[in-house]
Amino acid sequence: MTVQLYDSKAQALRDFVPLDPSNVTIYVCGPTVQSGPHIGHLRGALSFDILRRWLAHRHGRVTFVRNVTDIDDKVLANASDGEPWWALAYRMELEFTRAYTAIGILPPTYEPRATASIPQMQELIERLIEAGHAYSAKEGTDAAGDVYFDVRSWPSYGDLTRQSLDAMEPAADADPRGKRDPRDFALWKGAKADEPSSARWDSPWGPGRPGWHIECSAMSRRYLGPEFDIHGGGLDLRFPHHENELAQSTAAGDPFARYWVHNGLVTVNGQKMSKSLFNFVLAADALEDFDPLVIRYALLAAHYRSSLDVSQRGFDEASAAVDRIRTFLERVQRMPSPFEWSAERPEGVEADADAEHAEPESGGPWSDEVPEAFAAAMDDDLGVPQALAVVHEAVRAGNSALDAGDDAGAWEWALQVRKMTGILGVDPLDAQWTSTDASAEASALDALVQTMLAQRADARAAKDWAAADRIRDAIAAAGIALEDGPDGTHWSLAGAESGAMAARDNSDSR
Repeated sequence: MTVQLYDSKAQALRDFVPLDPSNVTIYVCGPTVQSGPHIGHLRGALSFDILRRWLAHRHGRVTFVRNVTDIDDKVLANASDGEPWWALAYRMELEFTRAYTAIGILPPTYEPRATASIPQMQELIERLIEAGHAYSAKEGTDAAGDVYFDVRSWPSYGDLTRQSLDAMEPAADADPRGKRDPRDFALWKGAKADEPSSARWDSPWGPGRPGWHIECSAMSRRYLGPEFDIHGGGLDLRFPHHENELAQSTAAGDPFARYWVHNGLVTVNGQKMSKSLFNFVLAADALEDFDPLVIRYALLAAHYRSSLDVSQRGFDEASAAVDRIRTFLERVQRMPSPFEWSAERPEGVEADADAEHAEPESGGPWSDEVPEAFAAAMDDDLGVPQALAVVHEAVRAGNSALDAGDDAGAWEWALQVRKMTGILGVDPLDAQWTSTDASAEASALDALVQTMLAQRADARAAKDWAAADRIRDAIAAAGIALEDGPDGTHWSLAGAESGAMAARDNSDSR
């Protein structure tokens, strides 16, 4: 039951041992809300949603903090006379929240905005100045009011990314004329004449606003304390952002993060996603083109640390995989149940293995057990691709049980599938994904299919097998699979290819 995670700082797999086994603490760098989310933002947030869900399964409680950077150079640059920076930031924050919610990302325990922690940032800067690791800008320069971290004062600077200081590029976040070393980075930025008065706060060094890096150090300390378990973010944040966070927090005397976890980046059709290549996939566009559950599944398909290529083929494969899971669960759901269908514990049934109604030994419908192979995959640095393989093995076994008439066995497999997909957030029968089933479009499609099924039934009753075959082939060509059972014929969306195969293998001809 030991979870292993790849620690980017150690550059090795490490056994995960939380400070408090009953409360895992995670801080993840959230979005800078200067514009709307793209598919890379969704992939990053989803990676840590899975980490959170699995650690909650193993430890019970996770305190998960994901910040919002609502004051930043980019936010100010994208503001306009008609929409001030704070209004833009709030509007974009809502867009991120909608996109995250759409693909089933759990809301964080706390989601602090940078502008709400200015006093904590100033306090941290003061500690750094007192310790001799930060200084005010040189007098007589355009950087008046700036405060910088002195990288040469901290011998451990570069430890996260294993770089030597002299090999690093200069920090381009402030006027270099105010710095002792071009690699020093800004902790506080003095107010500039061309910036709005609303984007400045009083400080011991004059009015101004925080630098980007100090924000996360202050917010993680405020909400999780000076030491916490996991710091996460995208691989592109390792340097300079996370390197600078680590330096300023530890230089101020805080132990800071015990594990560093980074998710891989996204490519589009084999190319790095880039504004200059005009190949950004916006979250809003993806959600308009694909089922949100399919998006979630597609973004889980690659290991979280690997590069993920976004393509039509990937979404098609995810759609087919989701359909296989859904079709199996719906087949089982139509059968009489030997126990309560929901894999969720009924109200009043405790999770404790010693509780009166729990069934830990049998792995019953309300136990928290998952197949050992699934758990082993997830414990091994969140091996979601391998865990999904276990899910589909269970689906195949369940379908075989159904075909063999083993109804009880099929139900047991279905419960295992729901437990596993529930942890991953891809259970097709979860209320989040089924809430649109009663839409006008779904009702209209059902009415059309039911009419064709009635016509097929009439043809079969008249032993007009040719007509029955034609109707079934027409239904299959539309991507609809039919299943004949003792209680009637049921249909489901299964893709044109699988539907056509069903028509060939299950001809009405006699």
